Amino acid sequence: MERFPSHPGDVTPEWLTRVLRAEVEGVSWQPIGTGQVGDSARFTLDRHEGSAAPETVAGKFPAADETSRSTAAMFGLYSKEVNFYRDIAAQLAVRVPHVYFSGLAEDGDEFILLFEDLGPCRGGNQIAGCDLSDAEHAIRQAAAIHAPSWHNRAILDAEWLVAKPEVSAQIRALYPQAQAIWRERYADTLEPEFMQLCEAVAEHTVSVFTTEQPVPVSLVHGDFRLDNMLFDINGGAEPIAVLDWQTVTIGNPMTDIGYFLGCGIGDDLRSQHEDRLIDLWLSEMAARGVKLSRGDIWDDYRRGAIHGVTTAVFSAAFVERTERGDANFLSMARGACALALAHDSLGALKGE
Repeated sequence: MERFPSHPGDVTPEWLTRVLRAEVEGVSWQPIGTGQVGDSARFTLDRHEGSAAPETVAGKFPAADETSRSTAAMFGLYSKEVNFYRDIAAQLAVRVPHVYFSGLAEDGDEFILLFEDLGPCRGGNQIAGCDLSDAEHAIRQAAAIHAPSWHNRAILDAEWLVAKPEVSAQIRALYPQAQAIWRERYADTLEPEFMQLCEAVAEHTVSVFTTEQPVPVSLVHGDFRLDNMLFDINGGAEPIAVLDWQTVTIGNPMTDIGYFLGCGIGDDLRSQHEDRLIDLWLSEMAARGVKLSRGDIWDDYRRGAIHGVTTAVFSAAFVERTERGDANFLSMARGACALALAHDSLGALKGE
């Protein structure tokens, strides 16, 4: 296997010249993004006159933090993202960055993705939230993931996408530890009614992380929230792109929608515009040939909020702790818990 740089500082003009098939004389980089299980950088390229190389490119690499990198390797997150861009992205209608080069080590611990630079753009901000227009653009992109993959065996049968029973078992085993860390860390910060819900979810770990999943109907992004989106890309030429496919899986699309309307955009925007955003997703799906009703999706939507709770709790415990990370996970939990309480998501989980 050809060696590839797995840290921004290892990217050289010679390597860029080879993979871009255009002469690059020099390169400099700076970190971008807020990812906690992968590190991203923007590269500025020095090119001689007439070179076809772009002025800038973006790259994604393994996390420098050992805890985050170990978690990513444990759950195959790096290999999932590389395989998504290699095998599936072109089959969807969702806007993602073009990939110039991808590399993945056999053990999945090292990788690189070299992308087109979508800037100037506005990065989504989980903590700051968004307005209705941004949320609508995101919902349209969700349908652009879900509709093309709807019962599409060419996508859903990809071996690397199928959830492995041992991974579910590992999450079930680790989740009580994650909840204990969550309790100790945020008991004096998170609202009592939300912490109580987190405790109740932890008591139903087997149901939440069961290996006996319903037949998957579509691709699921798995972390569909603002931090994984870019808005007004290419200087406003396009409205949005969706990033960070490390958690991509197969399942029910309401996992993404419940997650986004809960932990993704926060309770204020969700409570004001929930019906409008759900109707927009249904309309976008219908326009792409998948006709569904509110009744078809409602219980799955209620259950989708639980994914926001468990993602916040589990991620907080097993990635690098930072000040922004704390604020981010609390934001996620507050929105997800509010939605789960509003629609009795625990009841939906228990079939009520």
